[in-house]
Amino acid sequence: MTLQHALNSALALGLARIDAQMLLLHTLGRATSDRAWLITHDTDLLAPGAHGRFSALCQRRLAGEPVAYLTGTKAFYGLELEVDARVLDPRPDTETLVDWALETVAGLGAARLLDLGTGSGAIALALQAQRPDACVLAVDASADALAVAQANADRLALPVQFRQGHWMQGLEGIFDTIVSNPPYIPDADPHLADLTHEPLQALASGADGLDDIRAIVAQAPAHLAPGGWLLLEHGWDQAAAVRSLLAQQGWEQVQSRVDLAGIARCSGARRAGGYGSFT
Repeated sequence: MTLQHALNSALALGLARIDAQMLLLHTLGRATSDRAWLITHDTDLLAPGAHGRFSALCQRRLAGEPVAYLTGTKAFYGLELEVDARVLDPRPDTETLVDWALETVAGLGAARLLDLGTGSGAIALALQAQRPDACVLAVDASADALAVAQANADRLALPVQFRQGHWMQGLEGIFDTIVSNPPYIPDADPHLADLTHEPLQALASGADGLDDIRAIVAQAPAHLAPGGWLLLEHGWDQAAAVRSLLAQQGWEQVQSRVDLAGIARCSGARRAGGYGSFT
C-alpha cells in the first residue's frame, strides 16, 4: 500500500485530511508539520507493520481522541509541547490570549506574569519564550498537569516557576498581568460528551460555566499591581457575561478580544486605583 492509498483509506472512514496526514507522519517518525513531504512521497510504500499502527491511530481518532494525545505533541506559539491525557489539548485560539498578555507588558522591564490553570504550560511557556526577562509563575491544582508542564519547561529550557494550588488561594506576590484559560463549559453542556478524552476538571465549571471565572475575578485584585491586567479566555457566548462580572467589580477598560474565527473569546480589564481599592 502506498502512502496515498493509506491516506485515502483514512479519508474514506471520515477522518479529516489534516488529522490523517499528521497521524501518518507520526507513524513514519516524521514531524507532524511536514505535510509537504507526503505530497512528494505519495507513491512510497507503507510497510505492513506501519499500516497497522496507522490504522489503529485512525480508529482512536475517530473515537474522539485528540490528535495531540495520539502523537504526544502539539505546536503552540512556535513551541513544540509534549501533551497527553493529563492536560487539555492546547487550542490555537488560545494564542490570542498570549498576544494580549504580551501587549499589556510591552515596554515594562522585568514584568511579573501569572498563568492560572496552566495545564501543559502552554501559555506560561509562550510568555517566557517571548519575554526572557519576565518572571513567569504558573499555577495548577493538578499535580499531574504540573508534571507535564514542568517537563515541557525543562525540555525547552524555559525558567517558568510552577506552583500547585487552586487559583490564587494561599498565593503570595504581586503581578503586572494575570492570565488564565480556566474551565468555562456548563456542567450540563452536551458538548462535554465529545470531550471525554480530556480531563473534565479542566473543562466544566458550574451550571453556567462561570464558577471558576467568578473565583478568579474575586481573587485577582489582591495580586495585581495598580493598573495591572486580568485576561481570561471563555466560551464563544460568554463575553458579555464575563465583561459584566468585571464591570460589577469596578475594573477599568473592560473589553474583549476575538479569536482566529472572529469570535469574542477573551475578555479582560485593568485594575483601578491603588492596592485594595476593589470590593
